[in-house]
Amino acid sequence: QVQLVESGGGLVQAGGSLRLSCEASGTIFDSYTKMWYRQAPGKQREWVATIRRDGSTNFANYVKGRFTISNDNAKNTVYLQMDSLKPEDTAVYYCMWTSSSGSSYWGQGTQVTVSS
Repeated sequence: QVQLVESGGGLVQAGGSLRLSCEASGTIFDSYTKMWYRQAPGKQREWVATIRRDGSTNFANYVKGRFTISNDNAKNTVYLQMDSLKPEDTAVYYCMWTSSSGSSYWGQGTQVTVSS
């Protein structure tokens, strides 16, 4: 089993930056595809970014050019650097890891609030 814990959320003004972290613990014996999702109040959870085992990345159009995803395998941690934040980025941000066998793990989420 893999446990994921997100951190780094908070309150920031529009145009500001935050860096989210997602640290894994437990039985980490595989390589994973790692993703960030977010869920705003009253809305469905939506995908934000992916970093694959080979280091390639993808971003949703609404964050492309503003967010960066990176990985530190030695620390079992994936990061989401969020720059030029907008009020519409306000949401609970979740990380999700998927193993090559198809098992998926979610963190508990961290709140990001962007004030205008």
